[in-house]
Amino acid sequence: MNWETLLAPYKQAVDELKVKFRGIRDQYQQTTKQSPIEFVTGRVKPINSILNKAWQKNIPLDKIEEEIQDIAGLRIMCQFTDDITTVITMLRRRNDLTIVEERDYIANKKPSGYRSYHIVVSYPVQTLQGERKLLVEIQVRTLAMNFWATIEHSLNYKYQGQIPKDIQLRLQRSAEAASRLDEEMAEIRGEVQEAQIIFSERKDEGKGSISGT
Repeated sequence: MNWETLLAPYKQAVDELKVKFRGIRDQYQQTTKQSPIEFVTGRVKPINSILNKAWQKNIPLDKIEEEIQDIAGLRIMCQFTDDITTVITMLRRRNDLTIVEERDYIANKKPSGYRSYHIVVSYPVQTLQGERKLLVEIQVRTLAMNFWATIEHSLNYKYQGQIPKDIQLRLQRSAEAASRLDEEMAEIRGEVQEAQIIFSERKDEGKGSISGT
């Protein structure tokens, strides 16, 4: 199997979608509205991870593009939980992708405490051989959810999926703490956004005075 040839269109899909979603954020920043998108990251799954997932799920190599939904993955980070709903609505309205599946791990958190909203989309990329529609998984989460998920991922890697019970309990408690943080931030959302606007305006004024000297 030529992995470079196989994965190249997935990299193209990730790069294109990152540009599009960052463009949405920039458009918000040019208006008086607060952007629901804080930042966007993306990656193509490493070959070893693809092979491990195929082995764990008993997926033949000639079926991985059909049955592994997260070969291409993007994460859209939001400041507030309400922003997640805004982003999901935005994705549903787009005509350059088709939603295949949605999984709500916020309303239905995982036993570990994991929270995030997953959307699997079919996204068309243009190649020399013509148009190809690829599966891309988009995860939408708050900064607090992302911090927790990053830590859990590292621990899962360290312990090869067998995290000790005491650490599991601490992770569950920290997940609840992260959720309470999101709730508290939602309560003072107006104050936070007003402060960010003032800070941004003063920063822009400072740039203007420097460039004018």
